[in-house]
Amino acid sequence: MKRYLLAVPIGLIVVLLAAAYMVGLTPAFIIYGPSVGAGIGAKLLCSAEYVMGHSRAQAFDDLVQYSPILAQLSVSYEPESQAVTASLFGLSETTATYIPGLGCAVDYSGFNQRQTITTQTSEHSTQSWPAGSSVQSIDSRLQSLLDEIVAQDNAAGLNTRALLLVHRGDIVAESYAQQSDSTTPLLGWSMAKSLMSIMLGNLEMRGLLALDAESGFKQWQNDARADIRISDLLTMTDGLDFSEQYNPGDDATAMLFTSPSMAQYALERPLLNEPGSQFSYSSGTANILSQLYVQTLDSPQQAYDNFMTHIYQPMGMQNATFEVDASGMFVGSSYFYASARDWARMGQLMLNGGTLNDQRLVTREWVRRATSPNSSANNKAYGYQWWLNAGNGALRMPDLPATMFYANGNRQQYVAVVPEYDAVLVRLGWTQGRYPANDNFARILEQLPSAQ
Repeated sequence: MKRYLLAVPIGLIVVLLAAAYMVGLTPAFIIYGPSVGAGIGAKLLCSAEYVMGHSRAQAFDDLVQYSPILAQLSVSYEPESQAVTASLFGLSETTATYIPGLGCAVDYSGFNQRQTITTQTSEHSTQSWPAGSSVQSIDSRLQSLLDEIVAQDNAAGLNTRALLLVHRGDIVAESYAQQSDSTTPLLGWSMAKSLMSIMLGNLEMRGLLALDAESGFKQWQNDARADIRISDLLTMTDGLDFSEQYNPGDDATAMLFTSPSMAQYALERPLLNEPGSQFSYSSGTANILSQLYVQTLDSPQQAYDNFMTHIYQPMGMQNATFEVDASGMFVGSSYFYASARDWARMGQLMLNGGTLNDQRLVTREWVRRATSPNSSANNKAYGYQWWLNAGNGALRMPDLPATMFYANGNRQQYVAVVPEYDAVLVRLGWTQGRYPANDNFARILEQLPSAQ
């Protein structure tokens, strides 16, 4: 068993917890903090080491930005087994292990589904982007602008690691910093939700799933959750009671860092609101959609194969990994690592109305629905796991076009699709607090001719 409470004398545990309480740590932290801290440490440091290839110093600095208490983690790297083990205050030692093609996940006794998945190796293509990795379309004027913005960002401590502009179907500028380049897979956090919506849209196009149907989960059949439609899940109007706060003891941290099956954790949440009536942002809902993807395709192996055959390869992905949890499910809420060029492929697919590299992955009608306001009474500016600039009374980014829509992730990750300028903007980094996306994106777009 690779995740367990160390054999520390109970008296010492009591003393440690009492001391933690006296210095201001909450009861929830005292109860849940060690397991959450060890889980986030092992998982993120493992992925930084074996997926992104960042230095251990930068990876640890990134981690500690979430909470100063994480500086107290004890961490060991195990190169032979490609694993990272972490513990907080000597408690809840947790190991995350890397599998090529599947990335890292926390290990749990009795859950070996992840180890049974046979992965595929994709050849890197020398074709022009987006089919391959060749980029011969850089505009020196725009390149200078992006270089300047990245330099200004990082002088201000914003930790921008990639900034990329696609215009009229070509990458015209891309700037990198902080141990990242055009091949570095960077964590998109919640931008994985937008990719999962595309994956479900692909199943709908192929006649395997009806997105306006009820979800069909067996554990919901005997209560009001049976009325939740797949489209309610996609728009996060499902009504489930899920706490998206990221404190120890909240649903999001318990699910991401202490649960072997994230989807099962979320499926157990009770109903709080009538389905379709209230928007409530939920990473739990996103992982329920991952379960739906696997359920539709019968097994984690078939889900992985389907993703590679119908999404990854047609899109021309070159440097990307969609991580799965210990149960073998894609972590559709959070864990897609991809280069800026690969993230831009997702945006270009949406800008093209569902096609990329002469292949249709989703219907044009699906793209329309995915980028339309939802039915909720409180926040309509969210489509099928895509944020909408418009939909409520005011624009989210007031200096950008109303029809812009975007994927957005923790630490200020963006894939912004701007039809008026035939453009896609990608920003990846590790910003604690606000990132001036409105200002920077407007500054870039004003250098482009309107597509209208």
